[in-house]
Amino acid sequence: MEENRKDRDPLIGGDDPALDPFEIEFLPEFRSGRGPEAPFVNSHGVVIGDHDYVSAQSPLENWSIETDPAVMAGDEWVHPFKDIGFQTDENRDYFERGIAPKGGIFMHPDKNTGYGAAENDDLPQGGKSG
Repeated sequence: MEENRKDRDPLIGGDDPALDPFEIEFLPEFRSGRGPEAPFVNSHGVVIGDHDYVSAQSPLENWSIETDPAVMAGDEWVHPFKDIGFQTDENRDYFERGIAPKGGIFMHPDKNTGYGAAENDDLPQGGKSG
């Protein structure tokens, strides 16, 4: 399987030396409206997209018992073009080749993970129908 990937995958950063090491060759439909291509500074003063993962302003460098992990959630912590997560096979297939991910790989057909998400007065006590 590895041999097949080598035949069709560019090296990390693509074969284009103008690409950043974590940037992939997005199809045109995924480039438009995506956000800034250059590194940017988020609301915490941390530069995102420069691959210098140690920043004096980062909550990770100033972590304490009082730090709420939610401060590091959201789009301001992920670069729209230069994130290492784009290097996964699934993401490269989707964003570079337009191959949609296989459905159901995270599904549990014998489990109703949505149960209780909405109130349903029609179910008997104990939550099981029928």
